[in-house]
Amino acid sequence: MTRNIDHNRLGRLRQDQGEIANHIIDEFAAGRLSRRDFIRRGTVVGISVPLLGSILAACGSSASSSGSTGASSSSSATGAAGAVIKAGIVTPTGAINPVTVADQGGLDMLAQTGEYLCLSSQTLTLQPVLATSWSADSTAKVWTFKIRQNVKFHGGGALTADDVVYTYQLHTNTKNGSNALSAFAGVLSPSGVKKVDDFTVQFTLDAANGNFPYLTSSDNYNMIILPNGYDPAKWQSTFIGTGPFTLGSYTPKSGATFARNEAYWGTKALPSQTEFTFYDTQTPAILALTGSTIDVVGQFSVTGAQELLTGSYNIIKLKSSAHRELSFRCDQAPFTDPRVRQAVALTLNRPAIVQALFKGYADVGNDSPFAPVFPSTNTSVPQRVQDLSKAKSLLAAAGHSSGFSTQLVTENFLEIPDYAQIVAQSAKAIGVNINLKVESSAQYYGKATFGNSDWLDATMSLVDYGHRSVPNVFLTAPLETTNAKTGTGPWNAAHFANAQYDSLVAKYVAAVDVTTQKSLAGQIETLLLDQTPIIFGYFYNYLSATAQGVTGVYPTAIGHLFLYNAAKS
Repeated sequence: MTRNIDHNRLGRLRQDQGEIANHIIDEFAAGRLSRRDFIRRGTVVGISVPLLGSILAACGSSASSSGSTGASSSSSATGAAGAVIKAGIVTPTGAINPVTVADQGGLDMLAQTGEYLCLSSQTLTLQPVLATSWSADSTAKVWTFKIRQNVKFHGGGALTADDVVYTYQLHTNTKNGSNALSAFAGVLSPSGVKKVDDFTVQFTLDAANGNFPYLTSSDNYNMIILPNGYDPAKWQSTFIGTGPFTLGSYTPKSGATFARNEAYWGTKALPSQTEFTFYDTQTPAILALTGSTIDVVGQFSVTGAQELLTGSYNIIKLKSSAHRELSFRCDQAPFTDPRVRQAVALTLNRPAIVQALFKGYADVGNDSPFAPVFPSTNTSVPQRVQDLSKAKSLLAAAGHSSGFSTQLVTENFLEIPDYAQIVAQSAKAIGVNINLKVESSAQYYGKATFGNSDWLDATMSLVDYGHRSVPNVFLTAPLETTNAKTGTGPWNAAHFANAQYDSLVAKYVAAVDVTTQKSLAGQIETLLLDQTPIIFGYFYNYLSATAQGVTGVYPTAIGHLFLYNAAKS
């Protein structure tokens, strides 16, 4: 692609940028990055939105900020301020503790009053929140964040770098068992978090990481900033944070209310109050919306929700990397043999599954975490398709010509039980009998640690994974070799251990440009097709719904439901 570049203007714009930012600019100017990917990568390496616009203009591209990923995102608020917005979301599975939350209902509660250093938006760009800017050194190993001034916690204390340092040291200390270690293990240690001055924090990483700012964003949902020294176990009683709402009441298994924070540092929220009702399954939530009991359903699956797609409701559709992971215990027979794992994967008719479960509101998966929404996904790797003849041949070669029986444990959440039924039915075609055990989410996750969780301990396990804007967490937490000392592989339900894979992922994580990432992605995708520790069958669109006349609702594909700009007309 040839660009009409104003080199004098571009040269002036580049002068204060670091080596990595200038490399991204070079990639765009040379036509190796699309406009959309340049905006994404630019926000990651800390190029401000105004500067991005100026660079686009200097390179002969429109400075308007669409950056669309195929999402029909939230509408602007058109109603008056002061409404009470009523929302329905999935029931949190446990205590609302920033350290331990690992579920969608819980992360949504964290973000009602807490805030992150930055927001990972619906278009996968990063937007400043409690950090005003960030930058990396030339190695992408040292990242420096400027912290917003004149921000107060709900209790009245001022936000400073001390609060950020405390929060990040809390979550990166392996002794605290933070769920955020799924992202931070092998990336950041407590000793790497340093206060430079009252409003500057420096992160010296364990290894180079070209996508590190995403780990400080809402994507890493545990990382709301806490007051220095605050006991996270007490958070459910206070919901202390810096956000646009403050806690009204919280009743476990029932719901929560929030009031507008009149002392908020930014633009005040439009609603005077929000009310959340918790639902264990989607059917009663949909009935509540269609019966006008609530205004918003935070997430719904097409299966069982056809009434919402009739045109009577506002549907927010986000292309996402959200998916289900069907793990095989690679350390337990018969799944110690990759041919057996491949055979089960080859029984699935993926396009038919996408149509049956999502009416097309999903993308077919290719048994790696690289979703179509990611710029680094290598689409030259051939797509795995249903092949029953090859599946039977693989089983026979592995010594199971007569098939075998096993158990699949999963949770009663959205379309997952239906998908589990399809998996079991498909496997019968090659003589594999899969007995299903469908549990409540709380029972299924257990303590979310090895030896205390059906999710992590079952021979076959089918789990939900929320969206991330980059694949790093998907590549590391469920697939890297588990190491209790370093904290790597904390969600490795497949008990997969492969040194070549670990090496490739380390290189991918360190890469700062899309070209290198895509090359490494192709190698990772090929390795995972060969090994098949996990089936990635599809990546589904994240769907939310509101009643007509309700505007300004902003979900994120990972599961947040932001209502600060919501209104009723």
